[in-house]
Amino acid sequence: MTQRGKFITVEGTEGVGKTTNLEYIRNWLQHNKIEFLSTREPGGTPLAEQLRGLLLQPRDEPVDQTAELLMVFAARAQHLNQVILPALEQGIWVLCDRFTDATYAYQGGGRQMDSGIIARLETLVQGDLRPDAVILLDVPVAVGLARAKGRGVLDRFEQEDIPFFERVRGTYRERAQGNPAYHLVDAGQALPQVQAELDKVLVQLKGRWLP
Repeated sequence: MTQRGKFITVEGTEGVGKTTNLEYIRNWLQHNKIEFLSTREPGGTPLAEQLRGLLLQPRDEPVDQTAELLMVFAARAQHLNQVILPALEQGIWVLCDRFTDATYAYQGGGRQMDSGIIARLETLVQGDLRPDAVILLDVPVAVGLARAKGRGVLDRFEQEDIPFFERVRGTYRERAQGNPAYHLVDAGQALPQVQAELDKVLVQLKGRWLP
């Protein structure tokens, strides 16, 4: 019987360095000869990527919060059933750029939506599936937004104000507090220090999960 793959998600507010550090994690997994699939949310399938475009594109029309939340979970349902679950069932590790923690942080914290509604949709779409490990890259909001603005054109979420992102960061940190599945990494350090912390986390996970 094939052992189920492990599900690792990488989370954080804008400008935490997810792209760079996801590449570091991918290289680490390859070096350690661990078969994995790298994907992202929203997205990961053609339909889910279309929904991602709808979610991120700036628009004049106000986007209803419930419509936004339902699009997030619609994309997630497609992604889970077409990509994530089949890979895990084949024993392949899945590395995902954001997952449901981002929904609690952005829609629950940032938009101040009822977390109970998010929890009900989480159960509907995911059943009992939760990440085996969440790597939370954390920087002060002002630092992250300055980095994000340096990248060029901002998407619909990146255009939100500082209080929105303070709530997002606060929700992430609350979810990580006291939960052994979460690994908080100070992404405000110089890149070599950040990646040294990532290395420690990955070595710990490998030691726990692989014989």
